[in-house]
Amino acid sequence: MSLDKNGIAKRIAQELKNGYYVNLGIGIPTLVANYIPEGVEVILQSENGLLGIGTFPTKEEVSADLINAGKQTVTAIPGAAFFDSATSFAMIRGGHVDLTVLGAFEVSEEGDIASWKIPGKMVKGMGGAMDLVASAKNIIVAMQHTNRKGESKLLKKCSLPLTGVSCVKRIVTNLAVVDITENGFKLIERAPGVSVEEIKNATEGKLIVEGDIPEMKI
Repeated sequence: MSLDKNGIAKRIAQELKNGYYVNLGIGIPTLVANYIPEGVEVILQSENGLLGIGTFPTKEEVSADLINAGKQTVTAIPGAAFFDSATSFAMIRGGHVDLTVLGAFEVSEEGDIASWKIPGKMVKGMGGAMDLVASAKNIIVAMQHTNRKGESKLLKKCSLPLTGVSCVKRIVTNLAVVDITENGFKLIERAPGVSVEEIKNATEGKLIVEGDIPEMKI
C-alpha cells in the first residue's frame, strides 16, 4: 500500500502555501505541478529561466521550445516571465525561493542530502542543486524510502558525495512523512496501509516515533 510517484507528489503539494515561490527538481518533484491544491496560488521557478510554470502539457499544447530544467516540456501560466539562467540563479542565490523540492539518493538524520553523483556513473554535474539547497528557505525531499536493493535511503550518515549539509527540513517517501530534528528523523505520517514497524525496518537512521502516527490524507 505504499505510495507511487504521483502519490508522493500529491502529498508534497499539500505543503504549498499561497504566494510561495517554488522550485521543483527533476524526477518526482516535477509532478507536484499537477497537484497544486485548489485556491492555492504559487509561482513555479525553473533554473533555466522560467518563472510561472504550469501543468504538464497535453499533446495539443506541447512545444519543444518550452521546457523546464529537466528538459521536460511544460506550459506557462498567464503572466509568466522568461529570462537568462544568470537572472534565474540570482533569484535563487538571493533567497527569493520559499520552497524547493528535490529528489535524493540519500538523506542523513542530520539533514545532509546526496542527490547528484553515484560513483562510477557518468554525470555532467550537480546542476543548480547546490545553489538551491544553500539558498532556499525550506527544502523538502521527494524520494523512495529504499533503493532497488531494498536498502534504506534514510541514513545515519550519507555515503555518497553531498549536495548540501544540514539543509533538509522534511522528507516525503512512498512510506512516510519524516521531519529532520536535532535528535534524528521524526515520523510525522505514514502512507495509507503502511505500519510504523515497516517504516522502522526501512529506516537506517534514528527514527523518533511519538504517540499514534496518523495516515496521510491523499
